[in-house]
Amino acid sequence: MTGKTAPAAKKPAPAAAKKKAAPAPKEGAAPKEGAAPKEGAAPKEGAAPKEGAAPKEGAAPKEGAAPKEGAAPKEGAAPAPATEEPPAPEHPPEQPPAPTDEPAAIPTEAGAEATPAPAEGAPAPPAEPPAPEPKPEKPKEEPPSCPLSLAVEEVSENSFTLTWKAPEQMGRAGLDGYVVEICKDGSSDWKAVNQEPFLSTRCTVPDLSSGDKIHVRVVAVSASGTSAPATLEQPVLIREILQLPKIRMPRHLRETYIRRVGDAVNIMIPFQGKPQPEVSWSKGGQPLDSSRINVRTTARDTIFYIRQAQRADSGKYELTVRINGAEDKATLDIQVVEPPGPPQNLKLVDVWGFNVALEWTPPADNGNAEIKGYRVQKSDKKSGKWFTVLERCTRTSCTISDLIIGNTYSFRVFSENICGLSDSAAVASGVAHIEKTKSTYQPEKIPQRDMMEPPKFTQPLTDRTTTRGYSTHLFCSVRGFPQPKIIWLKNQMEIREDPKYIALIDQGVCSLEIRKPGPFDGGVYTCKAVNPLGEASVDCRLDVKGES
Repeated sequence: MTGKTAPAAKKPAPAAAKKKAAPAPKEGAAPKEGAAPKEGAAPKEGAAPKEGAAPKEGAAPKEGAAPKEGAAPKEGAAPAPATEEPPAPEHPPEQPPAPTDEPAAIPTEAGAEATPAPAEGAPAPPAEPPAPEPKPEKPKEEPPSCPLSLAVEEVSENSFTLTWKAPEQMGRAGLDGYVVEICKDGSSDWKAVNQEPFLSTRCTVPDLSSGDKIHVRVVAVSASGTSAPATLEQPVLIREILQLPKIRMPRHLRETYIRRVGDAVNIMIPFQGKPQPEVSWSKGGQPLDSSRINVRTTARDTIFYIRQAQRADSGKYELTVRINGAEDKATLDIQVVEPPGPPQNLKLVDVWGFNVALEWTPPADNGNAEIKGYRVQKSDKKSGKWFTVLERCTRTSCTISDLIIGNTYSFRVFSENICGLSDSAAVASGVAHIEKTKSTYQPEKIPQRDMMEPPKFTQPLTDRTTTRGYSTHLFCSVRGFPQPKIIWLKNQMEIREDPKYIALIDQGVCSLEIRKPGPFDGGVYTCKAVNPLGEASVDCRLDVKGES
């Protein structure tokens, strides 16, 4: 194989060993590969010596053996003459092979094994089959990396708690879990806390003696192996750490805690302190009523629970956490509310025009919460439907406007707190009838204005030039009252009912159309306006040119 050293070849048999009698080759059988034919024995017809077998360096080839194809004699050495070899006996006695001091075969430059040629008179050993190529080994899966951020979370007088994070590399198979091992300071005997791996990244090591120093390490375990251990730099000292009592009141409980009647009250308040503190609840300096309020306390928190809150459960509750004379207190203010009652003494104060004035007093029961406002509604007698006219009215009086004349109205008012509107409303005892007012229409006296005006042209005629055969128009504007009469003249001659001319007046605009004028239609045209108060006129010149 290329690039690898071949195994050493077997050593050839010593020349002194007698050869076994070889049976005569059958007709047509070729001599053994790599063996020279005996003296006087002609090779089989058509058989050639083995390709690539070369004579030993410095030794003459056997009679009848051809040199290896492509092999050249050693430079500067002449080939020795062939010598006759006596025939081997038919049945020579077998002798064990003698040890030889010949060196093992040395690989050639190409990496192939060079087999030494057999000694003179000895048969050549059989050729070694090529060594099989070794199969490439599968890469082994790497074990997981060590756990991260190993730290001590809590220490007590007989145990401690560890936390850590998962390793960065977990391997293809994933983690089977972690194993925690401990060892006392000064000892090398590591003991596993858990016999089977677990996947939690938190572990409490129990049953320790106060004052012990414990070394800790954690390893990650998977199918591909065990990670390097994560260890603590310093041993853990097992002792009770004294801690003053402290109540950690949640932020939303620092203000009034509001619940509706019938709702459950379930509050958890954590605290701290070592050794285990004594926890007590009270209301107004008295113990709590255990038939209504349940309290459950653990090593780290206390739970305050009421299944169905009533308004009587409202008040301030005091929590006390005490350790050997040191204590911490916190107050829990609970307010249980419900919808308020309706307003009282609703009445109509006044009705005038399209307006009504109402007044009332606050409800007798505010639902254990502040009244946020009142909602006022109206209903007309015709439809009977209620419509809201005011929302969140903060006063105990209001004025309702824009009522319809001829309708009769009823009014009601709801009170409102944090729970919503009252279940019922206060209804005004009386009704408001919006009557029609008696009034006489008196038209406004407008002074008469004199609109009489003599004719006056606001836009005069203008001189024009037109082409023969193309109709043209003359325009002017006039005003006057009464409307003036319009008269058109040509060269001071009145134009009467002539189909060649069409005269129009619209909104004081006067126009004269001259249809297909000829050379004789040129001249001075005059527009005269006449009414009883006077007259006015304007004129212009019209030139008619022939076609070029």
